[in-house]
Amino acid sequence: MRHYVSTAEPVGSKSLANGYNLQVSSATIRNVMSALEGSGLLYQPHTSAGRIPSDSGYRAYVNELMEPSRPLIRQMENTLSQRIGSQGSHRPGSHTQLFNSSRIESLLQESAQVIASLSGYVALVTLPQVESATIQHLQLVPVSDRQILLVVVLDVYNNHSILLPLLPAKASDGSEGLAEASGDIASELQMLSNFLTHQLKGCSLQDAVLDWSEIDRAFTRYASALQQAISDLSVRSQTKPATQILVSGLAEVLAQPEFSERSQIRSIVELLEDGRDQLWPLISTVSRASREVSPLTAALTPNQRLRIWIGSENPVEPMQSCALVTASYGQSPGPVGSLGVLGPTRMLYENAIAAVEAAANYLTDAVATTLDLDNRLTPEG
Repeated sequence: MRHYVSTAEPVGSKSLANGYNLQVSSATIRNVMSALEGSGLLYQPHTSAGRIPSDSGYRAYVNELMEPSRPLIRQMENTLSQRIGSQGSHRPGSHTQLFNSSRIESLLQESAQVIASLSGYVALVTLPQVESATIQHLQLVPVSDRQILLVVVLDVYNNHSILLPLLPAKASDGSEGLAEASGDIASELQMLSNFLTHQLKGCSLQDAVLDWSEIDRAFTRYASALQQAISDLSVRSQTKPATQILVSGLAEVLAQPEFSERSQIRSIVELLEDGRDQLWPLISTVSRASREVSPLTAALTPNQRLRIWIGSENPVEPMQSCALVTASYGQSPGPVGSLGVLGPTRMLYENAIAAVEAAANYLTDAVATTLDLDNRLTPEG
């Protein structure tokens, strides 16, 4: 296995006899390899060639023979911490960063770059997902003489915002016109923000319904636009666009000999650029949280946090010459995400698993620390 991983060339009995102190003849090695081929663990790509592991052979190796290196996992954790922390911009506890989603997305993007560099494979990282999020604070901010910004702060990392028209108010003579004094507008919007927070704090976006009977009728002109905005944000919060999978390291994996043919390169590139919706069920924590019995569960290892898809086990055709190692990060009931590495089936699985587990451990701590900071810096904090 290791010989083929290092050389990418079919392995013959003479190579094993000459390169390793097996203390058996080439004929004995050929007989053993023939038996392994008969059991489906090896195969011969063409006549007179040596053997290479089959997908079943890799699976048997990963499940039965491989021992992930704990020291290597700790070493990679330290490397992640040093390389990301040395940038100075995303260290947990830094008070100079953007709040919530922007900061966490930047942290995850840097992490993806480091994971790709450490493993030599494509790194995939999903943004944190939550099964339910509740509103903590709403703020209306004037951004021009005709627009206001509604900011919805949730109890998780991903806040939302949307622009609304600044609706005309009734003038003293009964006619409609925009309020003239910016201070009056700011004061009015602050009162409305307090009302919205009082009404909706603790609700999900899906359940947010405003009761305007508790506020002065002068504010009801905002009712329709605000309810529509909250409805739009609810729909937006439930979508899982392709941009929620961050990708890094494509150049590294395309240098592998398995992807020497242009058609193979094209299929992988198209998958990573335009087919991320196909990747989502394989990598996201949402599908695994349900624990439903499905073909996907075949890739679960005894360590339920870790999943490994090898070759034909991948339901996505362009990935059937690849292996995918994924793990979750974060702690439920808070936001939980996934990360993984994608490379050829001729993958050094010990290193790939060490990189994924180390990154999952690091991101679990880093995201929790970042969210704890943000909770202390919310408008009400």
